[in-house]
Amino acid sequence: MYRLVLTLLAALTLATPATASRVKDLGAFQGIRANQLTGYGIVVGLPGTGDDNLEYTVQSLRAMTSRFGLQLPATANPGAKNAAVVMITAELPPFARPGQRLDITVASMGKAKSLRGGSLILTPLYGADGQIYAMAQGNLAVGGLGAEGADGSRIVINIPTTGRIPEGATVERAVATGFEQTPTLTFNLQRADFTTAQNVAGAINRALGPGAAQAIDAVSVSVRAPVGAEARAAVMARIENLDAVAADPPARVIVNARTGTVVINAAVRVGPAAVTHGKLTVRIDEQQRVVQPAPLSQGQTATEQHSGVSVDEEHRPMFLLAPGPRLSDIVRAVNAIGASPADLVAILEALKEAGALQAELIVL
Repeated sequence: MYRLVLTLLAALTLATPATASRVKDLGAFQGIRANQLTGYGIVVGLPGTGDDNLEYTVQSLRAMTSRFGLQLPATANPGAKNAAVVMITAELPPFARPGQRLDITVASMGKAKSLRGGSLILTPLYGADGQIYAMAQGNLAVGGLGAEGADGSRIVINIPTTGRIPEGATVERAVATGFEQTPTLTFNLQRADFTTAQNVAGAINRALGPGAAQAIDAVSVSVRAPVGAEARAAVMARIENLDAVAADPPARVIVNARTGTVVINAAVRVGPAAVTHGKLTVRIDEQQRVVQPAPLSQGQTATEQHSGVSVDEEHRPMFLLAPGPRLSDIVRAVNAIGASPADLVAILEALKEAGALQAELIVL
């Protein structure tokens, strides 16, 4: 099984000729981004699975009813088991306009056992600047389920304290991007690379003319912008659909220590090195033996402990890595000694310490 996994990784990451990608897949224009919204609200209508009279839940219910002109007596204690205080999160996409709808996520922040069957009361959603950008309200769709018995036993499936409301918020304010006013447009790459930045600038210059774009650094490409929002939108649409060659990624070995997954990209090279990897197994067997007394000895039957210790060391020959082998050569050599992913990690770490592994080793 381990050999099959390593072979598949080799097949997926073998060096292939560079192919062009759309510019829109390599990054995005500066300022054209989503914004996070948050809000604090109350979910009501729960079948006794609410916050169980937490103090801030009662305060929230009093504040909500006061908005409708109802003043609860100071001694009143509303049934908070049917309500829960929640945090609402949403993402405001770029160029969102008032009246558009957003999906929202609602999560309990108290002791509620489940939000299933609840309804969110009208709640404002705020941006990072403290301004209201949307209003949220609606019935929750909860994928989790929780049930509790009278003796305290409980079963929970998925997460019943988190739910979603599709199109549960309405945009009330648009976010100005300012892209139609800046003297230049800036295109930012998702991954910093000087070669890719130069390739993107070159593709734009071939399409729009010499001097239309220039790489500022390893991330940003500055593009000369025409006057007017309509003209700029047309230029941006044309740039996004241009083809540019992304540079080869740096040599990296990714190791997930929790799952044992090892991924090696095609850029990894190793210098000349000799590697051997042995396996030592120590086995201890514990047995109890029954000892019978001699005839007419008036002794008693007893038991005695018997321990067996054995050591097994596999003999694995040393193999040689020639200078600059490719990924397929590395995988073939590791498969030859039957190394597991855990063994492969140990080999790669040793090669890097020896200075033979020309790659960045990343452990997740």
